[in-house]
Amino acid sequence: MNNLMNKLHISFRNLIEREEGQDLVEYALVVALIALGAITGMKGLATDINTFFGNIGTSLMAQ
Repeated sequence: MNNLMNKLHISFRNLIEREEGQDLVEYALVVALIALGAITGMKGLATDINTFFGNIGTSLMAQ
């Protein structure tokens, strides 16, 4: 029984000390932040492009 508890303790300790998964989570957070910034920037850019082409269409209709 003592040997089983010792193995369980060592396994639990190794699980806590592992850092491989931490790197993956950090990369995922960075990618999510970049995607959020890109989406926000694209919305503003799309609005400006829409306004620009709307102005071109209005001036072509006026002629």
